[in-house]
Amino acid sequence: MLTRRFVSCWMIGSAVLMAADWAQFRGPNASGVSDDKAVPVEFGPNKNVVWKTALPPGHSSPSVAGNRIYVTAVESEKLFTIAMDRASGRILWRREAPRPRKQVIERPANGPVSATPATDGKNVYSFFQDFGLIAYGPDGNELWRMALGPFNNPFGHGASPILDGDTLYMTCDQDAGAFLLALDKMSGKVRWRTERPFAQRGYATPVLYRSAKMGLQLVVAGSYRISGYDAKTGKEVWWVRRLPWQVKPTPAIAGDVVYFVTFSAESDPGEQENVPPFPEALAQWDKNKDGKLSKDEIVDPRAKARFEEYLDLDDTGFLEARDWEQFRERRLGESGLRAVQLGGTGDLTDTAVIWKNAKSLPNVPSPLVYRDVLYTLKEGGVFTSYNPKTGEVLKQGRLQGALGAYYASPVAANGKIYVVSEEGKAAVIQAGPQWQVERVHDMDDGVKGTPALVDGRMYLRTTNTLYCFGE
Repeated sequence: MLTRRFVSCWMIGSAVLMAADWAQFRGPNASGVSDDKAVPVEFGPNKNVVWKTALPPGHSSPSVAGNRIYVTAVESEKLFTIAMDRASGRILWRREAPRPRKQVIERPANGPVSATPATDGKNVYSFFQDFGLIAYGPDGNELWRMALGPFNNPFGHGASPILDGDTLYMTCDQDAGAFLLALDKMSGKVRWRTERPFAQRGYATPVLYRSAKMGLQLVVAGSYRISGYDAKTGKEVWWVRRLPWQVKPTPAIAGDVVYFVTFSAESDPGEQENVPPFPEALAQWDKNKDGKLSKDEIVDPRAKARFEEYLDLDDTGFLEARDWEQFRERRLGESGLRAVQLGGTGDLTDTAVIWKNAKSLPNVPSPLVYRDVLYTLKEGGVFTSYNPKTGEVLKQGRLQGALGAYYASPVAANGKIYVVSEEGKAAVIQAGPQWQVERVHDMDDGVKGTPALVDGRMYLRTTNTLYCFGE
């Protein structure tokens, strides 16, 4: 689909795909990269504002396509998809989604509207953790809905839906019953559903990779492993193990390499050896011989201390085989920024990892590959550039004036990288191996959504407002 003034492209394996505008989380293939040449570097609440529109709260990022902008929001406990006019910011329609439940989210950093809607320039597709998926036409007419859940994810949901051709994809990772879904975008009919039994709570959005030999794949980073799935069938084609249990950043693909970050404060490789397999644990501790372990029966102090919060994944009051084996996997997972060679099949853990760096790892922001340099952004404003071929650190430093927490991911256009902290400090960085901070702007409001860079504009959502900036 080509739109009126802006066309971007990105590489997926050996194929070049054309992508209009900024139609999903983090733009084309969630890369965060725009080919636009006129995105402003000077902006703020009173500077280079083309328009601004007050919005209800929400952590989703703006999706921009054709003459529309889409966001999701929550107001008076109600869930909404909102369509706006791209030129003026005028709200065109608001549609309420059902909310049959209200999930209790244990960490205030998340909320009920974190998933960014996906659009094909005509229709829009929204995901709400308290309902499921819902699709609307250009005038706000409902096309279809699919109830999903309830989800067993104590920290809330984070992944966003993505589109490719006539197929909508959605990852629904959770502590029990995780799955990957492919739907016909016009009817909502399920094309395939693949269970992810090894996955627990996860927050990464899928990305696409086209293999010259094997066709289109979905690359999904989740608990304990990153996997590639055949986009036509949902079959898991390859995987890399030894990841931590919670994965938040979305991977970035450049050519035939995927770069991804995994961080867990609990990563402690080697301790897995001290946790016996489940049959041995039963033989030692299952006093009543019922084939499962109660909290009273468990001797391992780590398992006992985190029984309810992290280990009893299906909330049965006992640890069964899956619960225990996931506990063992957690002891094996290693935090790190990894580069993995794509194109293989099966278990690639020992053959496809090109390099790994375990220092200064982001918790939430996704990596950025831009002009042959890899970048990461860590909480506290620690910004790092890497040689993507070797993992060598080229430069690392703090973004002075923007040192807070970060939930938005870095994005880039016209030789500049844009990052915005949770407290609303927006840094403009000159891209390059020896990057330099050029400007820091204060938005005077909080920011968790990732900016969209398209058509000479920056669309930036704060807690209460969507801004359109342009020179």
